[in-house]
Amino acid sequence: MASVHLENVGVEFAIHNRVSRSLRHELYRVVGGTVKTQNRAVWVEALKNISFSLKDGDRLALLGHNGAGKTTLLRVIAGIYPPTSGRIEVTGRRSSMTDITMGMDTEMTGRDNIVARLVLMGYTFTEAKRLVPQIAEFSELGDYLMLPARTYSTGMFMRLAFAIATSTTPEILILDEMLGAGDAHFVEKARERLLEFVDRAKIMVLAAHNQAMLKEYCKQAIWLHHGEMRFFTTVDAAWAAYVAAPSGIEPS
Repeated sequence: MASVHLENVGVEFAIHNRVSRSLRHELYRVVGGTVKTQNRAVWVEALKNISFSLKDGDRLALLGHNGAGKTTLLRVIAGIYPPTSGRIEVTGRRSSMTDITMGMDTEMTGRDNIVARLVLMGYTFTEAKRLVPQIAEFSELGDYLMLPARTYSTGMFMRLAFAIATSTTPEILILDEMLGAGDAHFVEKARERLLEFVDRAKIMVLAAHNQAMLKEYCKQAIWLHHGEMRFFTTVDAAWAAYVAAPSGIEPS
């Protein structure tokens, strides 16, 4: 059984730099949350006291303005960011589509990147090598897989990253928008695989700005506002509260 449990989770980032009002506003604009200063460092509270639980069958939407903390929360669930306060417990194999190129090295060949990325995702070397042929076939990169990734176009690199990230169906699927992957002709193929992932995953967490998409794929929703959880309710109720609220409050 897959599960996700967060209890009073907070995430803070320390930015060591000269404290100034302009810096405070720039960090607030880019990261969101709350900005504070302490000991000549700027601290960004990206998430504050986030608590909720998910179980098999749950499909959760994340709503909020840019910088509200959606991507940070996705990365916490994915295990990329550890909480600086509170605790998180996750049961089940996770697949995060928020950082699909993480761990890839442009100096390595495409094939070596497949193995390295899969090991980073938690597979053994034996399991990773066994998955190479099917990933190579889906990526459609052919002999390019024997060349350094720095020789790839951006589209080719994203195709390889997507093929690796979707090589096996996860129990917990973490999505930041319903992304495409590289060249235009590859997008539909990627979309079909992603929809298969959505159907097979036991738990899904999706951050997006499209109401129709969220209603189609999700049952529950969290509205995040400057790093805080305002509502955990149905998609319709959370969306209504989100669009009715002011766009934001400037930091003091």
